[in-house]
Amino acid sequence: MKNAQIEVPRLVRMKRGALARLGLYLARPGMARVALLHSEGLLEEILAPALEGMREQGIEVVLRHEVKDASVEQAVKLMAAVPRGCKAMVGLGGGKALDVSKYTASLLGLTYLAAPTSLSNDGFCSPQASLTLEGRRRSLPTGLPYGVVVDVEVCGRAPRVLWHSGIGDLSSKFTAVWDWKLAFHAAGTAVNDLAALMSDASVYQLLANPSADEEGIRLLATALMMNGVAMEVAGSSRPASGSEHLISHALDMHAARPRMHGLQVGVATYLISGLQGNPHRRRIAELFDRTGFWASIRRDPFSLADWEQAVRLAPGVKDDFHTVLTGRDAWPEFKRMIADDPRLAGCFA
Repeated sequence: MKNAQIEVPRLVRMKRGALARLGLYLARPGMARVALLHSEGLLEEILAPALEGMREQGIEVVLRHEVKDASVEQAVKLMAAVPRGCKAMVGLGGGKALDVSKYTASLLGLTYLAAPTSLSNDGFCSPQASLTLEGRRRSLPTGLPYGVVVDVEVCGRAPRVLWHSGIGDLSSKFTAVWDWKLAFHAAGTAVNDLAALMSDASVYQLLANPSADEEGIRLLATALMMNGVAMEVAGSSRPASGSEHLISHALDMHAARPRMHGLQVGVATYLISGLQGNPHRRRIAELFDRTGFWASIRRDPFSLADWEQAVRLAPGVKDDFHTVLTGRDAWPEFKRMIADDPRLAGCFA
């Protein structure tokens, strides 16, 4: 059976000084007029090299907007503001700016370049955007970016908790693929073997050097990007999202104070791997130990009551999405793990 054409990033630059060369990356394919959407309060030392590089290459920034609100309503307003003749849209900064710019570019049919300034999750190169619609968070389909530009020096200077969040989100690919294969056996959900292999391989890639130096940052960026490509290959979020993401989504919806996505997902991944009897549990534990992931959790512990509610609500977050949580109350098992596992000491209050 012939599949629909899969679009993947054609331009990938992951190196020191990449933001200063952004203008060159736009000029080569003839993208002379662009819209630039960047994070609110983005440091001038990050923004200025990108703007200067575009000016030097004769790139006209026809719209520059500071993203404060990651919503569909904001994207619709921006659609009307983008002048005719705009050739591309650049998202620069954190998740809000990247999601809004990716979704707006998708609606307008513009070429999109993602330039993340931190690596807190795989959203910078996923085929969806996380936006609110009338106040409720939604995952909305988009295309993948034409280009991914990662300045490893800039991402390396981001707060360490953002790197830990990216580590947590990446680790979930082990449990997501396990859930995906479980769904095949239990409910007949089709599995794309290449996408599953790509997802698993992305975590192994980081395990070779789980550090916050420039090479480690490049490996994390590459691994997270490949997760996005795996989702595009599969035509669903299954290679990157399983029961651990359902728990995080439930926390986002119901917790008194949700935390960073990758931190929630990472802790949920560790717990879910125990529930699954997942053979990768030891690798997940070693990754978190070596990177100091647990320290970021203990600095701001989760609410045990919020997690109890989220674990029980998680199976109903998505329709027809079979996981290890389907048809069971997993909280008693989670509660025992939290009480008995020394790695989780101080992570819940």
